[in-house]
Amino acid sequence: MELFMVSQRQVNKMPGEMDKPLISRRLVDSDSSLAEASNEAPKVGILGSGDFARSLAIRLVGSGFSVVVGSRNPKRMVGLFPSAAQVTFQAEAIGSPEVIFVATFREHYSSLCGLSDQLAGKILVDVSNPTEQEHLQHRKSNAEYLASLFPTCTVVKAFNVISAWTLQAGPRDGNRQVPICSDQPEAKRVVSELAHTMGFMPVDMGSLASAREVEAMPLHLLPSWKVPTILALWLFLFFYAYNFIRDVLQPYVQEGKNKFYKLPLSVVNTTLPCVAYVLLSLVYLPGTLAATLQLWRGTKYRRFPDWLDHWLQHRKQIGLLSFFCAALHAIYSVCLPVRLSYRYDLVNLAVKQVLTNKSHLWVEENVWRMEIYLSLGVLALGTLSLLAVTSLPSIANSLNWREFSFFQSTLGFVALVLSTLHTLTYGWTRAFEESRYKFYLPPTFTLTLLVPCVIILAKILFFLPCLSHRLSKIRRGWEKDNAVKFTLPMDHASTQKTSHV
Repeated sequence: MELFMVSQRQVNKMPGEMDKPLISRRLVDSDSSLAEASNEAPKVGILGSGDFARSLAIRLVGSGFSVVVGSRNPKRMVGLFPSAAQVTFQAEAIGSPEVIFVATFREHYSSLCGLSDQLAGKILVDVSNPTEQEHLQHRKSNAEYLASLFPTCTVVKAFNVISAWTLQAGPRDGNRQVPICSDQPEAKRVVSELAHTMGFMPVDMGSLASAREVEAMPLHLLPSWKVPTILALWLFLFFYAYNFIRDVLQPYVQEGKNKFYKLPLSVVNTTLPCVAYVLLSLVYLPGTLAATLQLWRGTKYRRFPDWLDHWLQHRKQIGLLSFFCAALHAIYSVCLPVRLSYRYDLVNLAVKQVLTNKSHLWVEENVWRMEIYLSLGVLALGTLSLLAVTSLPSIANSLNWREFSFFQSTLGFVALVLSTLHTLTYGWTRAFEESRYKFYLPPTFTLTLLVPCVIILAKILFFLPCLSHRLSKIRRGWEKDNAVKFTLPMDHASTQKTSHV
């Protein structure tokens, strides 16, 4: 359609420009030339004058479209829209535009039925979202309901996953995608071109029957984070209860010492690194299991079990939760010397040293251990920070596959090794001291070492030529029971570095 032909300069905007508002409210209001230019631009109508309608108008004007807004009370609403947009009554707004955004709630659709004759043959873009209760209550989606009220119109479901803030600030990273569905391919094409001109990425979701699925997208609250968050909470509760028994309950029961003051900070700070360390190991355990499974089966063309497949898909979220717990542990550790209990212990130690006539207290082994322990902890946290940053879409999209693989796989394994060394220097010889087994329970750090040590050992075994060569062949398509001979190129070593499960 010639309606949405825009200049080559508008279409070929640089990616960096997409991160900024195409046009600000101040610019639209102050520059009268924009209002004059809008008369020659493609015209788009908007029915509604709410927050989303205003943001949509700002974005459309900034993208080079002429916008006509239909409102029940245009005199009151005109000051809220950019001067380049024409605000008028609903019946006047739908006269010339071929594409009209319906930015009203479902219960107000029936109030537009009086305009059905004027809307005949036009494209109606439904941008509404139901509440969770409404989504369960109604069998028809909002878009399908709108189509039933206006059978002579073509209804397209689009822009419902985009927030009003995103429309004004400009599309960024993950929220560029705009799912679009309709029963008419030509209408989808027109709305897709419009979305692309506005700086978004249209995604064809099929017929209008998919509108219910599209409308359910904004109702989901971090669906990919549910299982990792529950896992992190259960780990935290387990290690918190374990540390409570060892550090608070045991001294109270066996020695009569009241150490319940440790619950808000000390016990939490002892728990957080355990959770972070275990979560980090759980990021790389499924990859180790997948590689083992491929070696055992002798092929990569058989599906992993569902639980392993889901586990592999949640590694990013588990890793970010690991970084979150590690960062909290660092902050809590900095706060430890600020505690009043710490100051009391320091004064009591000084008094005790005076009473025992000791002028110099220095244990060389403990000093070195603490220095190494803290240094390894800082290095591990720094490496985790790099992993967290490179997992962000804006950073990950700027990396090629080999760079991304280096950060997430190689550097991630380095973070796991550093965290293991950090834990070992913390424990030192405590695992072999009988006094550390309170209520016959081993020190907490010994429990966290099991899975990471297994992963590190498995990684070392995978570096052996016999296993490394076989795994490289499998990942390049070789199968154990295949009659076709497979010869690995001489540069398989470099290929192996960029080939991961």
